[in-house]
Amino acid sequence: MRYVCLIYNSADSDGTLTQAETDELIKAHVSFDEELRSKGVMIHADALEMPDKATVLRVRDGNLHATDGPYVETKEHLAGLYIIEAADDHAARRIASRIPSARFGAVELRPVRTLVIPE
Repeated sequence: MRYVCLIYNSADSDGTLTQAETDELIKAHVSFDEELRSKGVMIHADALEMPDKATVLRVRDGNLHATDGPYVETKEHLAGLYIIEAADDHAARRIASRIPSARFGAVELRPVRTLVIPE
């Protein structure tokens, strides 16, 4: 079963890590990524740019509306994600709990729903 692990960082603590702490966190992620790849459980992982680089798109009545980020007042923002393969919720939790950024923010674990096209 596929799961998405959404990594959230606190807007209050962003930018508070020293360069050495940031470098260590990146190294931890690279090592974690390599481990998951070697076990065949990682499908994809990426870090995201800061919310001020975001654009929100909405189509209403056939018209495209774009809003530059940040677009909502929030204490946390989506900072990255992993898409993993795990046998069940318990296995997915074990994997997600080891994501290095969980030490500084939060990780939301959610099963991926496979959509079936109605006939």
